[in-house]
Amino acid sequence: MLTRLKVSGFKNLSNIDIRFGPFTCIAGGNGVGKSNLFDAIKFLSFLSDKPFSDAASSLRTKNDSYIKGSSIINIFHRVGEKYTNKISFEAEMIIPQEGEDELGQPAKATYNFLKYTLILGLNQSSNNNKGVVQILQEELSPINKSKANKHLLFNHAYKWRNTVIQGKRNVPFISTILNEKEETLINLHQDGGSSGKPRPFLAKNLPRTVLSTARYSSETPTILLARREMQSWKLLQLEPSSLRNPDELDKYSYKSCLGSDGANLPSTIYRLENYNFKGEYKPDNSIYTQLANRLAELIQDVKAVEVDKDEKRQLLTLQIIGKDDTALPARSLSDGTLRFLALAVLELDYSETGLICLEEPENGIHPERVPAILDLLQSIPVDPFEESSADNPLRQVIINTHSPKVVREIPEQSLVYIELKEFIKDNNTRYKGAVLSGLPNTWRTLKGDFKSTSKGKLLSYLNPSNTNLAWVKWAVGQKEKTRKVKEREDLKALQQTNLFQE
Repeated sequence: MLTRLKVSGFKNLSNIDIRFGPFTCIAGGNGVGKSNLFDAIKFLSFLSDKPFSDAASSLRTKNDSYIKGSSIINIFHRVGEKYTNKISFEAEMIIPQEGEDELGQPAKATYNFLKYTLILGLNQSSNNNKGVVQILQEELSPINKSKANKHLLFNHAYKWRNTVIQGKRNVPFISTILNEKEETLINLHQDGGSSGKPRPFLAKNLPRTVLSTARYSSETPTILLARREMQSWKLLQLEPSSLRNPDELDKYSYKSCLGSDGANLPSTIYRLENYNFKGEYKPDNSIYTQLANRLAELIQDVKAVEVDKDEKRQLLTLQIIGKDDTALPARSLSDGTLRFLALAVLELDYSETGLICLEEPENGIHPERVPAILDLLQSIPVDPFEESSADNPLRQVIINTHSPKVVREIPEQSLVYIELKEFIKDNNTRYKGAVLSGLPNTWRTLKGDFKSTSKGKLLSYLNPSNTNLAWVKWAVGQKEKTRKVKEREDLKALQQTNLFQE
């Protein structure tokens, strides 16, 4: 669970500090940095598993497509044609207390409330015109349990915090020092604490983070589980083609889970229906019913949701049964219906932990059904007022939007407003960077460092009058006049409602 993120020098995030609760909505106009914030989270996640260059090339290019080949220099903050030479990240997170390494061996964290610091430097004088990245600092340190309440600012119960944060540790797991040659060394410490010498890595020779090298539980289980946590941070990009595909039965596993693009939807539902979270065969006939009830909040003509097991073709196929008993396969369902169903599956799949990011969840959803999808999204994260358990797993949801309808429907405590502001560097160079704020009298502004913004200002900035509701052309004699839908005489009476304000 990512509870705080500080970023400096990454794309247009020149200096931001944001705290996350179980559910967070980041609202702002186009091009202000909403997606860049998600990219910063994903970059850290990629770095837990990939070299620097591969992590950068996995991010979006300028045309918003995720095509490999992007140069790492493009993630550094730029003013004009000049790039900054440093990116810094600071992430506070609660990691799983237990897990498995890459050989399936059990791992248990010595302490699980941690701060991860990473500073990368860019050498633009390298012969490689794309620049060479080097670690300037990497640290993984425990956050003292007695001070946890000062770090977890979102509203929560003590009983939840006490069950979530476990262990004791006063020394770092990864640290950075200078040797006698003034060279930067990244030290990897054992979980035993002060006993045993740390393993040093010369920073200038590292193609990846030290944290990403923790793959086995024998000596560094806490670092391994921190890596596992960061690997679990996902950006959902639910693709209709992936959601519609049936799954091959011979590739089915009781560990099947929903992919970031929506792949494995039928097999995931089939697993939830037939196996418990321990992988034991225990059919649960309520899963299909719960999914059908959820889906009925979006579309009315739903009687049942089920997965057809075709032994002859060896396929698992998702289908919805209408109230007239007509079976509709996934290929016949709308994009919005499939996305909603995928999120309903995530809600029921308690094996899915960690962070879920979702851009513009209102896409493909009728405006009247936006409250339904927001209610669903807020049902996925951990309940911070109940003890952590198998059916209350440690997970969270972050969405972004520029929809006034979404902003009106979310809890005020969950709202983060992002906008661009102009700054002046020491050399009088002007540039624009992302700035975050929250609503007055919320935990973000009362307990944290967030500045206040009024909801009136937010809704004014996201003025729905600029939205392309529709344009209607009609003939007047030999001429053609253009008017908006709200200008029709037969619809003016409805303008007393909020119909045209959404």
